[in-house]
Amino acid sequence: MPDQSFAGETGSPNVGRDPIFDRVPPHDDDAEMAVLGGMLMSKDAIGEVSQMIDVSDFYQPKHQTIYDAIITLFSASQPVDAVIVANELLKDGNLEKVGGADYLHSLVASVPTAANATYYADIVHQRAILRNVIAAGTKIAQMGYSAEGSQAEDIVNLAQAEVYEMSVGRVRQDYEAIGPVVEETLNQLDQLQNGLIQKGVPTGFRDIDDVTQGLQPGQMIVVAGRPAMGKSTLGIDFARHAALHANMTTVVFSLEMSKNELAQRIIAAETNIPLGALRRADEITPERWATLNNFWGKLENAPLFIDDSPNMSLMEIRAKCRRLKQTNDLKLVVIDYLQLMSSGKAVESRQQEVSEFSRALKLLAKELEVPVVALSQLNRGPEMRNDKKPQLSDLRESGSIEQDADVVFLVHRPDFYDKEDRPGEADIIMAKHRNGPTETFNLAFLGANSKFKDMPQDFQQGV
Repeated sequence: MPDQSFAGETGSPNVGRDPIFDRVPPHDDDAEMAVLGGMLMSKDAIGEVSQMIDVSDFYQPKHQTIYDAIITLFSASQPVDAVIVANELLKDGNLEKVGGADYLHSLVASVPTAANATYYADIVHQRAILRNVIAAGTKIAQMGYSAEGSQAEDIVNLAQAEVYEMSVGRVRQDYEAIGPVVEETLNQLDQLQNGLIQKGVPTGFRDIDDVTQGLQPGQMIVVAGRPAMGKSTLGIDFARHAALHANMTTVVFSLEMSKNELAQRIIAAETNIPLGALRRADEITPERWATLNNFWGKLENAPLFIDDSPNMSLMEIRAKCRRLKQTNDLKLVVIDYLQLMSSGKAVESRQQEVSEFSRALKLLAKELEVPVVALSQLNRGPEMRNDKKPQLSDLRESGSIEQDADVVFLVHRPDFYDKEDRPGEADIIMAKHRNGPTETFNLAFLGANSKFKDMPQDFQQGV
């Protein structure tokens, strides 16, 4: 009796052979070319695509080689374009194998914009999954044929293991038994006690650091206040201390101020030269120039990055943060401010849009394991109260900011409303602290130098 293992094949000269194994496996050359073209056009595209696909997702070997070269340059903080990638491939002896420099330029020409790179990356990834399914199916079929004396249950187990192996590379095991988790926590505590690991990202404020043990990785920290209250100043103080004094890579996304305005504030805070003087050439004396040149010498290689791109979208911020994490070991993100972000898509309401931003920033903090400090405006609630003090419920446009945040600092300066009421003092009200007690911190506000400062330890708060 003829072999009828593959039903429906009778009448074919190749009875017993499944023609699927003779076909070209699923792949999409155009999508692969478009992904690489987008990556050669934009560093943001590289950051996004590298999170979605792996070198093995490409079907064409030459595309794998090009992808490898792009990622090597990107990870080394090198610029990426067709010429630089061609040089990298030439150095490794691979340029001719991939079709020469002309092929790289044709990749760039094949896509009008890098904006769709993630769409094409998804196609490439889907085709790779299908190839994995076919490979696993082939292997399982071979197991069935060569089983001979084995128990059928054993073959089923091996087949299940093969399917699991196929998916495990893409599906993270997010659950863990409590035993190892507790052990890791106790080990961390032991290392912390022995000074082997840092507590968190220091803010530079004595009492705040004492209560929070620094800004913790994975946390979303909200700094909120009414306009002109100093929320941007406090956010920049956190960034300034982390990058310039603790040497931790920090990025500030400034949606409100330009790079030059931010730089002026940082210079004023670090050198104690008044902000006003930095805008008037005649007030910069030779002594002040000496101070500025000395400061520039210290600052030249500081790991502080500033981005003031207009209409910053959430996808851009995520891509840039991922890139900095890969290339510079990012430790702190500051976004000034939440309500100025754009999603780039139509939404039902502004409240829903801000809720999306808030949730996404919390997820970004967890994914990159860095604290994300989001500055936010408060509504007019404080101005309706006699004491003008802000409350958690004053967070503007969305209750989800309050819900997603691990820590919320509300900035309150009594002398803003009454010049005689504790002039030069500020209350930083920690209205929420998921992992510890809430507290109100008393700081000095030096408006001329655009910074907050610790009060002397023996300072008695005014009435």
